[in-house]
Amino acid sequence: QVQLMESGGGSVQAGGSLKLSCTGSGYSGFCMGWFRQGTGKEREGVATIRSNGMTTYADSVNGRFSISTDMDKNELTLEMNMLKPEDTAMYYCAALWDVGPCTWRNIRDFEIWGQGTQVTVSS
Repeated sequence: QVQLMESGGGSVQAGGSLKLSCTGSGYSGFCMGWFRQGTGKEREGVATIRSNGMTTYADSVNGRFSISTDMDKNELTLEMNMLKPEDTAMYYCAALWDVGPCTWRNIRDFEIWGQGTQVTVSS
């Protein structure tokens, strides 16, 4: 059973950077993703990475965020640069078996979720 735990959230000023981490077990064979939910908003996809290393990014973060995995550490990371106030949200990592689509749009397919870590970007 995969268990996920996020860390690395915090408060930064616009233009700053943060690196989120998601630790757990059993990443091999999974599609992994980062998602976020702002106050009063629906949860949305941010980025995904499948077991072969292929990545997808939401248009709103493409070119600013980078998703990666370290299988030796069982760690999923999200490097966030040029942060904007609209990036403020609770960020979640999630996983599903890598046997079908693995994109940030497939939020409903993800079966295993972490508890989230808060990111706040001030202007």
